[in-house]
Amino acid sequence: MPKLWEALLTLAILILALAVGIIHYEVDPHVPMFVGVCAAALMAMRLGYKWGEIEKFMLDGIYKALQSCCILIIVGILIGVWINAGVVPSMIYYGLKVLHPSIFFIATVIICSITSLATGTSWGTMGTMGVALMGIGFGLGMNPAMTAGAILSGAYFGDKMSPLSDTTNLAPAMAGTDVMSHVKAMLVPTVTVYGIVLVIFGILGATQYHGGSADMSRVTEFASALNAAEGGMFAINPLLLLPPVIVIVAVALKIPAIPGITLGIVAGAVLGVIFQNNCDLGTIFDYGINGFYFSDEILGELSSALSSDTYDTMTTLLHETGGIMNMMFSVSMTIIAMMFGGIMEDTHQLEVVVDKLKRLAKTPASLVALTEVTCVISNATMPEQYISIVVPGRMYAEEYKKMDLHPTVLSSSLEGAGTVTSALIPWNTCGVFIATTLGISAAQYAPFAFFNWMMPLATILFAYMGFTLKDLNNKPYKKKKEAAWQ
Repeated sequence: MPKLWEALLTLAILILALAVGIIHYEVDPHVPMFVGVCAAALMAMRLGYKWGEIEKFMLDGIYKALQSCCILIIVGILIGVWINAGVVPSMIYYGLKVLHPSIFFIATVIICSITSLATGTSWGTMGTMGVALMGIGFGLGMNPAMTAGAILSGAYFGDKMSPLSDTTNLAPAMAGTDVMSHVKAMLVPTVTVYGIVLVIFGILGATQYHGGSADMSRVTEFASALNAAEGGMFAINPLLLLPPVIVIVAVALKIPAIPGITLGIVAGAVLGVIFQNNCDLGTIFDYGINGFYFSDEILGELSSALSSDTYDTMTTLLHETGGIMNMMFSVSMTIIAMMFGGIMEDTHQLEVVVDKLKRLAKTPASLVALTEVTCVISNATMPEQYISIVVPGRMYAEEYKKMDLHPTVLSSSLEGAGTVTSALIPWNTCGVFIATTLGISAAQYAPFAFFNWMMPLATILFAYMGFTLKDLNNKPYKKKKEAAWQ
């Protein structure tokens, strides 16, 4: 086992490299993250591990994230194909016609909540409805960071509460309870935070939108630029809304994410060939790998035909969006991050830090708080959402039993931070996916992802208030039991 200072030194080098690279030099996190990998590998050598073992640790870490990498690649194909086929433009067009700016943020949270509850996937929600809602927000002149925050709040609420979600099944599996008991245990704090989030976004919507005619004229111009019938770029048709419905239904029917998303790609490609003049097998292959893009000639036409605001909206949202190659940023970041995570887990460097932290847990509520902190640290240092549930779950399960706490207390604590804070870490697989898919950085959207950063705080608060603490008989945890345990 490594000494505490050895593990802390590795973490310090990683944090320093990321801070200098991202904050001071404003570069992407890939190479700073690789500096952390080098530090972890050198420390492993100091601890006596041979290079062959260290390499295996890295590969094991990468293997745990291969499904995420596959989904990233397939979502990249989906976005490129859906834009070319007119699916995303149709979603944006009809959304512009229906959603009013004053209720846009609340509607965004609710739409993403319903989609994520039905499918159990925040990534699928953000890659489909999220992309369209970002476009609608652009068209309505809404703050893109606020829009992304509303998308995340809804997507992660559904992901956290849906029995179909992989994290909602993983957390109780780590804690030793069943899914429905786990969901029930999360209900009070999660719904409370969700209600607060809706109020906040209602206020933001009312304050950002002032009812000016200029905003609505921009909406009209952007909608026309999308619709070929009004002189725009794409044939708009209600049938083009079918592919996202197919994806939602497929995942709701428990078809795995990869074949479910692939069905959406196939449906989009077929409808694109039917409705779009410039959509054929060649463009499907092209946009699937390179993402959708406008030719220089079309960009010139758009620039002369549209106002500067609408032109910027059109190109920001659609130009060079999606495709396998654009997702390689996310895939490469995921691979490097998991190289670091694999070494840190298999050489027990994070474990010694957590073992030291265990001594701070003097009461059941403080154990919940420690679990939340550990999940956040895991998301930052072994940057994969599943690891932030598995590792703390394994480490603390026995401690919860010793304190006579029901397993649902642990499972809800794991989800209260492990699932939701992954989106707030720029180099976490979730943070990278969101930045690539929605086109906005974690630093921009994080302040408005209210559900994601309020949830762990609420989990801790409700534990200290005693509302969510249950004993092994699933009865309210009494003060006398706490005194007896101490």
